Amino acid sequence: MTDFPRFTELAKNLPATVPFVGPEALERTRNYPIIARLGANESGFGPSSTVLAAMREAAGEVWKYSDPEHLSLRQALAHHHGCSVDNIVVGEGVDGLLGMTVRLIVSPGTTVVTSLGGYPTFNYHVDGYGGARINVPYTGDREDLDGLLAAVKAHDATMVYFANPDNPMGSFWHRDDVIRFAQALPETCMLVLDEAYCECGPVEAFPEIDQFLDRPNILRFRTFSKAYGLAGARVGYAIGAPQTVRAFDKIRNHFGMPILSLVAAEAALADQAYLQAVIGRIRTSREEISAIATENGLNPLASATNFVSVDCGRDGTYARAIVDALGARGIFIRMPGVSPLNRCIRISTGPHRDMQLLAEELPAVLSALG
Repeated sequence: MTDFPRFTELAKNLPATVPFVGPEALERTRNYPIIARLGANESGFGPSSTVLAAMREAAGEVWKYSDPEHLSLRQALAHHHGCSVDNIVVGEGVDGLLGMTVRLIVSPGTTVVTSLGGYPTFNYHVDGYGGARINVPYTGDREDLDGLLAAVKAHDATMVYFANPDNPMGSFWHRDDVIRFAQALPETCMLVLDEAYCECGPVEAFPEIDQFLDRPNILRFRTFSKAYGLAGARVGYAIGAPQTVRAFDKIRNHFGMPILSLVAAEAALADQAYLQAVIGRIRTSREEISAIATENGLNPLASATNFVSVDCGRDGTYARAIVDALGARGIFIRMPGVSPLNRCIRISTGPHRDMQLLAEELPAVLSALG
């Protein structure tokens, strides 16, 4: 009997998986309401009032397809970063852009280097195109730049993924180290430099935008999902050399960006005063999370993101028990998935009300676990 539909051999052998289980799924399957969303690194502070006003004003235009060139937003981004529109491609969040980048570079057997325990959606895309992943362990709760470079050279890798600041640990590398790493890579290896948390991190973590614009093997990824408060709008962008950016036109979904998302992103970019206010609230919330963790005998790690990873002092089983117990009390958090990172829990920043709920529930959870 013939199997239908005729999936590729690769697709037949891939597991049906979701890289992240969402709070909605937890509510459905475990029958408890989520009252504090502190697990997905969204911005509980939301977008600015000017963004919401712009979306309301444009709502009547939703019958239209968006401009397939995304020119207005690309022009605004180019002005913001001091580069050319030819250096920028817009896509459905960093996740969507990572998928397109992998599609451009990876075919069955292509060697890709990444960090063991790093952002799992990148792995999801690489596996989906049949790439051969080399996973380099973290060193000192940071991605190991020397280890990544050595693996690229040892395996003649075609792509390497590096997030700065990092998810799930919240650590970062100084821009001088990033530049040295990028310059040491072979020209035949594409650097996927994920800077999704750049607004939350220190200035010294990020090379100037023009640093790599003449390097066709370097793409920098940024998003409106974090500090700008537009995770649900799905707007990301990549910055790179024009010849690399043009390659996306070969495979991207030209009408994939909703018109209201583009309007929201452009309005958010224009309201830098609100962005700076949110960044201040993120810093305050990181301090609150760290204080709550310390008061409960846990060790918060330094963070350059909109979350704090907290060392629970034991193993992944214990950290998972904390995650599940807090979830049962309506507080949604997550944890890294690979040892030794999974000794930690990861708590997103959020409004003070959510921090109060965390402070109230965490002691009882830890006491019950013993």
